[in-house]
Amino acid sequence: MIKKTIKILVVFVASCMVLLLLLYNMQEKLIFLPTQLSENYVYNFDTPFTEFNLITTDGATLNALHFTTKNPKGLILYFHGNAGSLERWGAIASYFTKFEYDVIVMDYRTFGKSTGTLSEALLYEDSQLFYDYAKKHFSEDNIIVYGRSLGTALATFVASKNTPKQLLLETPFNNLTSVAQKRFFNLPLNFLMRYKFPSDELIKKVKCPITIIHGTSDSVVPYELGKKLSEEIPKEQLTFITITGGEHKNLIEFSAYGKAIQKALK
Repeated sequence: MIKKTIKILVVFVASCMVLLLLLYNMQEKLIFLPTQLSENYVYNFDTPFTEFNLITTDGATLNALHFTTKNPKGLILYFHGNAGSLERWGAIASYFTKFEYDVIVMDYRTFGKSTGTLSEALLYEDSQLFYDYAKKHFSEDNIIVYGRSLGTALATFVASKNTPKQLLLETPFNNLTSVAQKRFFNLPLNFLMRYKFPSDELIKKVKCPITIIHGTSDSVVPYELGKKLSEEIPKEQLTFITITGGEHKNLIEFSAYGKAIQKALK
């Protein structure tokens, strides 16, 4: 009986170890859901734009779009979510040109036409690369950094290292471990997570005004995680917009969202 019990325990522990190892090795596939595009893919948007590439220090090619307006008030550097490609995100980001701002949005490594290998450190480097590119076209006091979902981590990093005019965060989280814990609450995620994205630490270094927009019915990045992030920001620096009933992907459908963006960009 004892031997049988020990055998069961050994099998159970071994199974748990295999599961944890799989999660550790597969977390990139759980976090990043890219759609890849051929190099010859031709973008088609209603808003005028130019396509360009930046080359990273490790030789990766990062594909991007620059949406233009006739007399721009400034530039929005937009960091998109964890899925898709610029085929989709270009249409979403170009929305902001209606407020008379140019918009630059890039595809992360392995997304769309972009190449290279993923890591948190490299994603941070890439985000700074695009901020440096933006500064060649606009002064910092006319650059607004915008992040959506996963992109809020990169936007927060950029704002913490530079002095943009403003930081706008749509459906942000305090850190990626907190997001994962909502789904895998019984796992030792502090040890498993290779991607941390600690926005709650980085945002303390941001000096510009910060606007957070979050829906109360967000099932992907819970509203409470956006609130937790906001607790790290001085009240005089923060504008927090609650979209009652808003979900993760539909905030643009609410009038409160449009009003918040208009107020931030006026």
